[in-house]
Amino acid sequence: MFDKIVIANRGEIALRILRACRELGIKTVAVHSDVDRDLKHVRLADEAVCIGPAASAESYLNIPAIISAAEVTDAEAIHPGYGFLSENADFSEKVAQSGFTFIGPKAETIRIMGDKISAKKTMQEAGIPCVPGNGNPIGNDAKENLRMAADIGYPVIIKAAGGGGGRGMRTVHTEAALLNSINLTKAEAGAAFGNSTVYMEKFLEDPRHIEFQILADSHGNVIHLGERDCSMQRRHQKVIEEAPAPGITHEERERMGKLCTDACKDIGYLGAGTFEFLYEKGKFFFIEMNTRVQVEHPVTEMITGFDIVKEQLRIAAGLPLLKTQNEISFTGHAIECRLNAEDPDTFMPCPGVINQFHMPGGPGIRCETHIYNGYKVPPYYDSMIGKLIAHGEDRKSAIARMQTALMEMIIEGIKTNIPLQSRLMTDNGFALGGQNIHYLEKKLGIN
Repeated sequence: MFDKIVIANRGEIALRILRACRELGIKTVAVHSDVDRDLKHVRLADEAVCIGPAASAESYLNIPAIISAAEVTDAEAIHPGYGFLSENADFSEKVAQSGFTFIGPKAETIRIMGDKISAKKTMQEAGIPCVPGNGNPIGNDAKENLRMAADIGYPVIIKAAGGGGGRGMRTVHTEAALLNSINLTKAEAGAAFGNSTVYMEKFLEDPRHIEFQILADSHGNVIHLGERDCSMQRRHQKVIEEAPAPGITHEERERMGKLCTDACKDIGYLGAGTFEFLYEKGKFFFIEMNTRVQVEHPVTEMITGFDIVKEQLRIAAGLPLLKTQNEISFTGHAIECRLNAEDPDTFMPCPGVINQFHMPGGPGIRCETHIYNGYKVPPYYDSMIGKLIAHGEDRKSAIARMQTALMEMIIEGIKTNIPLQSRLMTDNGFALGGQNIHYLEKKLGIN
């Protein structure tokens, strides 16, 4: 096992990694921007190194600064968390070239799966069902693009090949809107991801978002930890996640889980990863693979008793998986509500000082957050300030526990989305389960 690692992230995931390291006896180095010196994990880490100013490009995305921090502190490995550089193949490669271990997949794997066009082709070759579409980059031939859309059938969706975070997508319902939509998405993709390549596929009108968690070690062992339902979304951003997914049968879970683990063996995958699917009319369609730990990993941990972050560290250190597939069991139901520093009605970010904070408790309640009384939420980063997770013997019990926990939670001084999450826990449609990815936006009146 490693003696010391660098945590190349911030907020709740950085604190989550630090806790896993403490349990494994690993020393930690917290790298941080100059406005983040008061983050909880920075205060708790064995060492801390400031790597730049507030702007992400000059700190959390500054590859030379992060590697230098590992060098001066004598660390052995770097954990990227999620977001920032976690799916950056160049970062993974430079970490390895500098003599450190990247806690995640190999650079070539990240490159293949990070480009949605190559990822789709790779999955098709591995026997994973994909959304209808030819999977090729969209060129500049207007007639060919119109023909392609007609062959797929409207509505279609234009997607950025290097996209993520819900950006770089545009739905097209008519031929008249197609060419302009392609140009707009290309421009958006180029500005957001430095890659203007886009592709086209069928827009599914009534899908759910179902994803499978996998773990793969360097000894050829691959397991899946079941599925999560992440269909409660706003503008392609997840709001609520749960496991297991309502209505997915044991047979479907085993069939898709095996397809995912077999695909990982085919591509030589290493570490934690997530296969994301659209699920419509009993069929799964692959959309992308995330080559990192997910924000929503706690719901899987709650129903399996498996510590995914500790397993990431073990795998990176060359150790075999702790369990085989036959030893994985699922108990109860878990729900996660993302907690954001934002107006619950307008969704505008609301940075500021938290002058009162009270964390809820009780059976089955878990709160993952880095905030505390007096903490100042900065305006420079994502607005998520934590996650609230409830586990119960069944879905109804998990919802009831979440309702109580949201009522108990106090965050004052800033606006948060807790009122929205509380309303959703009492929503009849959510209570039924199995709603599609458009349900929340329709409920909120978002076009």
